[in-house]
Amino acid sequence: MITEIGITAGDIWHYLDQHGKSSLANIVRGIDTERDRVLMSIGWLAREGHVIVDGTSPDYQVYLRSQ
Repeated sequence: MITEIGITAGDIWHYLDQHGKSSLANIVRGIDTERDRVLMSIGWLAREGHVIVDGTSPDYQVYLRSQ
């Protein structure tokens, strides 16, 4: 499972790189995998400091942290 979460995290990173700041709903629609895995992967990216999660439920916005 950890491998799939990591792969999905990479997919999310590429999605955000192409689309910029996106709602959680748009990321789930844009990434071809189950919602729970997208959520776990966003958590991983946030914990590693690669993304910012902003806003409140259900309107979370996710974007890449500036280098």
